[in-house]
Amino acid sequence: MKVLITGAAGFIGSHLCERLLADGWTVVGVDNFDDFYDPQIKRRNISNCLKDENFQLIEADIRDGAAMDKTVGDGVEIIVHLAALAGVRPSIAQPLLYADVNVNGTTALLEAAKKHKVGKFIFGSSSSVYGNNEKVPFSEDDNVDFPISPYAATKKAGELICHTYHHLCGIHITCLRFFTVYGPRQRPDLAIHKFAKLIEQDKPIPVYGDGTMMRDFTYIDDIIDGTVAAMDKCEGFNIYNLGESKPITVNDLITEIEKALGKKAVKEYLRPQPGDVERTYADITKAASELGYKPSTTIQLGLKNFTAWLRSNT
Repeated sequence: MKVLITGAAGFIGSHLCERLLADGWTVVGVDNFDDFYDPQIKRRNISNCLKDENFQLIEADIRDGAAMDKTVGDGVEIIVHLAALAGVRPSIAQPLLYADVNVNGTTALLEAAKKHKVGKFIFGSSSSVYGNNEKVPFSEDDNVDFPISPYAATKKAGELICHTYHHLCGIHITCLRFFTVYGPRQRPDLAIHKFAKLIEQDKPIPVYGDGTMMRDFTYIDDIIDGTVAAMDKCEGFNIYNLGESKPITVNDLITEIEKALGKKAVKEYLRPQPGDVERTYADITKAASELGYKPSTTIQLGLKNFTAWLRSNT
């Protein structure tokens, strides 16, 4: 089968490309190598895939309707849409750009899927849609009408647009709410990567708030397992949480990174940042029941793997 993966050179996208190529898929990767972080990092991410004859890389922007139409029209049977402008704090500074890329880009892909009768569409959403949800763990049935950042709002909008195209066009669509993914190739702006690198350099790490914020850190291999299962079982319209379902505080995370590195951190406590949620915590009951999703990587093992990768790539 032929799959189109957008954001193919990113953290999650490059891992998914590798998994699907190993499983015998024909993979078309789309990426515009945006400079949100160093594009050369993304080129390294995708370098192994480029050696595979079953992989094709197309450098294009998902907002380019003509390019998406041409790409999807070339025999694509399933789309996994991971491309997006990411990050809560940057979205507050550039809300118009985030809305343009994340909402209009998603719509352009759905239009191409409709025109070329693509049967399955997987949308990479985010736990950020839950905002400061008071009920834990977060369930797919919870009210997500109150996002607290432009990024979260664009992800909620993406889910709504997906539902609309399912309703009007009959496309089978699954939305996956990813919970704080980490592991080798994690974006350099995210907490685990940033903290570990600063500790290695004997520099202070910034902790926004008092360090009691909780995050449901989820290892990349578990996320890829869940995504592949969602591709296989995509039917109708569904939303699934993909998380570890074992949240820890930022302070405890730092302790675990210290253990993995064998070095102590110097913490610099700063004021909380607008748009940051107090906690994330995935209820994975639905994903476990319907997708067979079963995350198995402990934070200790995941950090061991990540720090080994970090040290071999710096």
